[in-house]
Amino acid sequence: MRHAEEVTFGGSGLDRAAELRGDIPAMAALVQAEGSRTIALWRGKVLVSGDESATLVRLPLEHPVFDGAATAPIFLGREEGEAIFARDLSEWQPDEGAPGAEGFLDSSEQVHPACTGDQRFVELRALLNRLGPRDAELGATARALFTWHGAHGFCARCGAKSEVAQAGWQRVCPSCGTPHFPRTDPVVIMLVTRGNSCLLGRSPGWPEGMYSCLAGFVEPGETLEAGVRREVWEEAGVEVGAVSYLASQPWPFPASLMIGCHGIAESEEITIDPNEIETARWVTREELVASFAGTNPSIQPARRGSIAHFLLRNWLADRLD
Repeated sequence: MRHAEEVTFGGSGLDRAAELRGDIPAMAALVQAEGSRTIALWRGKVLVSGDESATLVRLPLEHPVFDGAATAPIFLGREEGEAIFARDLSEWQPDEGAPGAEGFLDSSEQVHPACTGDQRFVELRALLNRLGPRDAELGATARALFTWHGAHGFCARCGAKSEVAQAGWQRVCPSCGTPHFPRTDPVVIMLVTRGNSCLLGRSPGWPEGMYSCLAGFVEPGETLEAGVRREVWEEAGVEVGAVSYLASQPWPFPASLMIGCHGIAESEEITIDPNEIETARWVTREELVASFAGTNPSIQPARRGSIAHFLLRNWLADRLD
């Protein structure tokens, strides 16, 4: 697909400098280097400034916002020759408390007392279409890594508490020596078409009228193509024939790689599994164009910045090749 890496969280050309992760003296020097910077996260949210065109705030590693931080910085790579880290501040408790998700998306913002100007913590999903490619990649990488560390503090082999290694890119069990690496779960998301129509569905709890492409986790021992066919059949009772790869999107909510595929439907009748989705329907190009234009109140398309939105836009523009 010609425009595959234009998807949000797509590659920005970040130099991840993996060769430095295990070099302890090099890491120590980079932590002390004057030009090194770090981005800050709080309970999955990223510290940003700006509004419609938001940017991740890059702070010196000794900035007061990190006073009392319980975890060490994670090395993300190099920007213009300087090291870029990420650090988690989840122990900080805002004066107004720590709100959870408000329905579909947590739209609340938190301001740390050591921050200045309009700097505040914002849910990454609320920034999908507002961050540049580099900031989106940095934010997604850092969020995924901290989420993994938060859920994998103990060895899956022997149960002992594991330790952070490789500048944040590994955990090692001091008891049995087993190394553990950040987890990414493959998910197929399908643009299923039949002639002039595409198959869209919705899950319970989504905003009223919101529809998106069908999606599901790839199972062990399964190819991507088989996963596409199985998931569409399980969720909507539609048979899919030819399957081709289109694009991918890291999706750190909590730890997925969305693998966008195009499937050609070989049947039309829909029979949903209510345990999987709430409903599904065939949507014509004309209906989808009206939906994107805001003149079709019966369908609210997938959010801008999601791979589903990206695939549907490119299908309408005839840019899937």
